[in-house]
Order: sequence, then structure tokens, then C-alpha cells
Amino acid sequence: MLLRILAVMLLLAQQTLRAADAPPPNPAAEGLKTLLLMGIFIVGFWLFLIAPQRKRAKELAATLKNLKAGDKVVTNSGILGVVLSIKDKTLSIRSADTKLEILKSSVLEVLERGGEASESKS
Repeated sequence: MLLRILAVMLLLAQQTLRAADAPPPNPAAEGLKTLLLMGIFIVGFWLFLIAPQRKRAKELAATLKNLKAGDKVVTNSGILGVVLSIKDKTLSIRSADTKLEILKSSVLEVLERGGEASESKS
């Protein structure tokens, strides 16, 4: 066991000496590598987080624009209801025996369009 520890220590010392003999790194090249790495992270962040969210927001806006009376909707709070009337920023829905007035922005998904079943993404 002691021999293995000694061998590892010698290998680490040898690597350290090799690194000390190497020429010093070029600061311009290091800066370029850093900028390139930052660029890759920004592009990845855009592709995996921002672009899909913008796409979902556009789809929801189009859905809300095409909303009409008789559509069955789900709100963000999980309330299922049928649209009765639509105003500028609000809409009235009927859920069971209750009539509710909610904001258009609280509509999460349209389940049925005036009697037609739509595909569910879940």
C-alpha cells in the first residue's frame, strides 16, 4: 500500500515538473478560449431555454386570440370550464354550476374547440 502511494506521488511530481518546463500560456489565446466558451454557453442557453419558451408563448397567444364561446378550457389553477363570453382582458367560464370571470392570461390550454376534441400534449 505504501508503495502505491509513493508511486502516485512520484507521478504527480513528474507531471508538475513537466508543467513547469512548458512555455508560459499565451494570454491572448487564453482570452480567446474564454470568449469561445462563453459564446458556447450563451448559444446553448438560448437553444435549450429561451427559444422553446418563446415558442410556447407565441402558441398560447395564438390560442387565446382564436378563443371563442363554447370552447372547453383549463386555467393555470386547474379549473375546467366552458367559455361563455369573451371581453378584452377577461372571459366568463362555467365550471359545474358556477360562473367565473377570469383573466385571459390564466388560460393554460384549450381542451375542446366548440365540441371538437383537440390533441393533448401531456
